[in-house]
Amino acid sequence: MAWVRTSTSMIAFGFGIYQFLEYLTTKEQLRQPLISPQLFAALLIVTGLTALTLAWFQHRQAMNSLRAEFGPMPLSIAGVTAVFIAGLGVIALLGVALRA
Repeated sequence: MAWVRTSTSMIAFGFGIYQFLEYLTTKEQLRQPLISPQLFAALLIVTGLTALTLAWFQHRQAMNSLRAEFGPMPLSIAGVTAVFIAGLGVIALLGVALRA
């Protein structure tokens, strides 16, 4: 769940930073940024999605090991949450990418 929290923060921060830098750019308070808000946001969101995907795979391996040793296990809420957050991250990434 710690990885889910961290990945969610990265995705939210990427989208929030995009909105903030886009606002500054349209108000001409930030004329020529070193890196475009869209690229910066996309990098953060992709990093969050990558971390979330890797954490999900690690969680699946751990659950499979537990099942092999102890038998059937209940459905993991962490896995379900990771999939839900990944879906929201993909929506955020599409929102940033298609706003060009």
